[in-house]
Amino acid sequence: MKFLPLVPDGQTPVRVLTIAGTDSGGGAGIQADSRTMALCGVHACVAVAAVTVQNSVGVSGFHEIPPQVVADQVRAVVGDIGVGAAKTGMLASTAIIESVAAVCQEVGIGRGRTPLVVDPVAASMHGDPLLHEEALDAVRHTLIPLATVVTPNLDEVRLITGIEVIDDASARRAAEALHKLGAQWAIVKGGHLRSSAVSTDLLFDGDRFLEFTAPRITTGNDHGGGDTLAAAIACALANGYSVPDAVEFAKDWTYRCLAASYDLGAGHGPVSPLWRLAHS
Repeated sequence: MKFLPLVPDGQTPVRVLTIAGTDSGGGAGIQADSRTMALCGVHACVAVAAVTVQNSVGVSGFHEIPPQVVADQVRAVVGDIGVGAAKTGMLASTAIIESVAAVCQEVGIGRGRTPLVVDPVAASMHGDPLLHEEALDAVRHTLIPLATVVTPNLDEVRLITGIEVIDDASARRAAEALHKLGAQWAIVKGGHLRSSAVSTDLLFDGDRFLEFTAPRITTGNDHGGGDTLAAAIACALANGYSVPDAVEFAKDWTYRCLAASYDLGAGHGPVSPLWRLAHS
């Protein structure tokens, strides 16, 4: 696998900002983002948008951070430290989404400027809601139009576009629908299409479709897989990769994280970037 460059000791690495929710179980959200960023050789900055109460079994509650506080975190980081890319995860409400979109536009994050990966988190892998239903319109019309690349899973594709992805033709229709909402590039991920022997992610920029395929790994320990993919894309973009090259890197990274996943608690264990430690 091609690794992202590591800077010498004492030299400031590339910075990436994640704007997302926490996971008290450590498997997804900001924790998953930060793990991947660190093991990709990137300095992770965070803007906490929500605090979840969860473990390997599910999410039992969450607390939203005041929208102005979320925006202030972004403003503070970008104004002082600077970032080469940013990603969003769980934003929970219309007010937080609108606040994040406004501050990203203010500081130069998003479409055509500092790359922005939008992971439109709507529910946990257990089906627990992580986004108020009325906030879907804000995702469609306020957040996605800022995206350099948008990375929904198949459940989120259905919620956002109304398209049920069951095969290649419906995946292409969904990618077109996501692109029409304003994203520069749209990914329709195949990881949840369990009927397929391989996992194929479809990338579309309004003109061309690109496919990224990996063998399907049969495991229940896939918590944080979507966060890991989006974070890895952001890391590669911050290192100057094109979107297709960033997605190719992230697809391979996530496959290896799935292969290294481990049991944790009584439910779903996390994908793990710790494999990278053996290849340093």
